[in-house]
Amino acid sequence: MDVFKTVDMAVKGNIYEGGKVTSRTFWTSDGERKTVGIMLPGSYSFSTSTQEKMEMTNGIVEVRLDPDGEWSRYKEGEFFMVPAGVTFEIRCAGVAEYVCSYLNESK
Repeated sequence: MDVFKTVDMAVKGNIYEGGKVTSRTFWTSDGERKTVGIMLPGSYSFSTSTQEKMEMTNGIVEVRLDPDGEWSRYKEGEFFMVPAGVTFEIRCAGVAEYVCSYLNESK
């Protein structure tokens, strides 16, 4: 997943946590919405409206999907699923890059 070809990309970026997490939204030729992003070192909390697949393309993150749950570690080449309608925590000690796919959305 080094290159996405033939996509429509939003010009305006998504900026969170004072610029420590940024992403760009794009749509594949079959209408699937995705974002490609980068996280600077830190701890963050995000809420979902749809199911998401987070694929790590660089770096390492730790994720906790349940406030009382365990932290799970994901590195480049791995992914994790986030259910719709939850708030999850994610942290990284170094720069981390990802691709997020928004699943089960109406096209």
